[in-house]
Amino acid sequence: MPLYEYVCEQCSNQFEELIFGDATPSCPSCKATGVRRIMSVVSVGRSTEQTRAEMPGPCGTTCGDPRGPGACPLVNR
Repeated sequence: MPLYEYVCEQCSNQFEELIFGDATPSCPSCKATGVRRIMSVVSVGRSTEQTRAEMPGPCGTTCGDPRGPGACPLVNR
């Protein structure tokens, strides 16, 4: 049973809905049936610290220079 995100075309309310089969949701705010499915942001279930550690730095690596962004010696050559 997929969870989709929708936006109401009448009141612009954004909401999530579990959908079974070909069911069409209605807006929980105004009850309109004119809703449009929108792209959802996907969560992969990692902790914030783990995600930050894996993100590439300004030089394209995960060097983790403690002086912060722009301090990487590989970029400032």
